[in-house]
Amino acid sequence: MTSIAKVSGPDGKRAQTKAANRQAILAAARQVFARIGFDATTVRDIIRETDLAAGTFYNYFRSKEEVFEAIANESARRFRPMLQMVREKAQSFEEYIQAAYGAYFTFLQTENEDAISSGAPHMALIGVRVDTPEMHAIFDEIRMDLEQVAQTANISLEDSEYLTAAAIGIARELGDHMLQRRPVDVENAARFATTLLLDGVTGLARQPN
Repeated sequence: MTSIAKVSGPDGKRAQTKAANRQAILAAARQVFARIGFDATTVRDIIRETDLAAGTFYNYFRSKEEVFEAIANESARRFRPMLQMVREKAQSFEEYIQAAYGAYFTFLQTENEDAISSGAPHMALIGVRVDTPEMHAIFDEIRMDLEQVAQTANISLEDSEYLTAAAIGIARELGDHMLQRRPVDVENAARFATTLLLDGVTGLARQPN
């Protein structure tokens, strides 16, 4: 009984207010980043998009860079279960690559639906550009996935870390361009990315030792 009263009392309300303020800042930053671009955005621009006082921002973040990292981390946490589903269902190396790109590009489209519908010219590419613990974890998961599915398919990988970096780089660049095109074509982007990566793996396998 005591713990319930504590959660619903002043401490609980303060926690809810803090969480709401933090989410308001993140939501505002998404809108501003999408509208004018990360480089052009200032902390003042983000604050103007909220109903919060200027000083409130600095109770949660020290800079726009920290806000972007928080958005990226939250997005990465939401994407990881999707990657896990791909891992569990894939039956071959090609199927894993295709499904992973499809899942990521679908995720990007969903994450940027508001910006796409409003025609924002600088949709924030979230989840692959920030050096954070969440992104390190995703990198390691993808590397291990590639090694496992390659071994199952009897494919020799030249360097799994390079391959993982290349796979993520392709996702980043193609995803960025995919979001700018109308209509947003997830299927074609995933097919192109898969072909590009698999051709690279095949080419490396053909190189003489």
